[in-house]
Amino acid sequence: MLNRRILRIKAFKVLYSYAENPQMSLKDAEAQLEMSCTSVRDLYLFMLSIIPAVTNVAKARIEAARNKFNPTREELNPNMRFVENSISRILLGDIDFQKIIGKTKLSWDQYDVLLRKLYDDMLTRQWFIDYMSKETVSPADEAAMFTKMFEEEFVDNADLESILEEISIWWNDDLAYALTWCCKTVSGLAAGERWALPALYLSDIQKKPASESDKAFVYNLLRAAYTGLGRYSEMISGTVPQWDRERLFTIDTMLIVCGLAEAQTFPEIPIKVTINEYVEISKFYSTPKSRSFVNGILDRLIQQMVNDGKIVKSGKGLL
Repeated sequence: MLNRRILRIKAFKVLYSYAENPQMSLKDAEAQLEMSCTSVRDLYLFMLSIIPAVTNVAKARIEAARNKFNPTREELNPNMRFVENSISRILLGDIDFQKIIGKTKLSWDQYDVLLRKLYDDMLTRQWFIDYMSKETVSPADEAAMFTKMFEEEFVDNADLESILEEISIWWNDDLAYALTWCCKTVSGLAAGERWALPALYLSDIQKKPASESDKAFVYNLLRAAYTGLGRYSEMISGTVPQWDRERLFTIDTMLIVCGLAEAQTFPEIPIKVTINEYVEISKFYSTPKSRSFVNGILDRLIQQMVNDGKIVKSGKGLL
């Protein structure tokens, strides 16, 4: 489930926590990393379970309209396409999915205000109107409709952000990635696949050999950055001696430390890949000027370590 880009971000965030709290032990840092990683899958489960939740809201609204004292003809004969969608039925009927959701104790029951607002918004969207007005729909059409919901209804949704912050401190910044996996899941269900809990690490899903384990990668990265923080920070300070050390103890510094630790620890990862990854991450977590700063310092220090024999890469294109 988790690719190396998001794993690098997880390691960087834990390292930043350690920089802010030097009393944190390596064991504590690893525990924090584990919770941060597993929380992404919990968020995926929570967001996927919104499908039956919003379907139930639509069903309840139709029943309430039917039971009015003087319902209209339209209320007595509503369009049942959405409330009878197959994706919701599959998730509700999947014993494994329901069991895992129950174990996580994640539920939308207390967030009915957001669910009602979500359904009201969907009713106004052209993609939903088109879905409801088709003569017939296939499971692929239903998957496309829910994909639109995941793509357009939750990004920059202040109400949802407030709920996620209330539930878990680990869900910050992970929503878009979790929603991507929700979209993959509904497409798979529409194609006839049975739901299965995704493996936590992408390398496990791809069945890569142990030497390419993403779990080993992120834990080794964190350990190398944690144990080498002082040494790498001194190297960074020496590169920009005119800067106050306190000014360097920032997000940019932690990104550079992670980059140096990765370059030195993983001989099979090309230097270009490592530098580019942390430059890209800096775009989202630091200042507009950080991109060039992180790129310049990483490039300079890595080349220096290569020249000193402290970084050894073997193979074409690794240097």
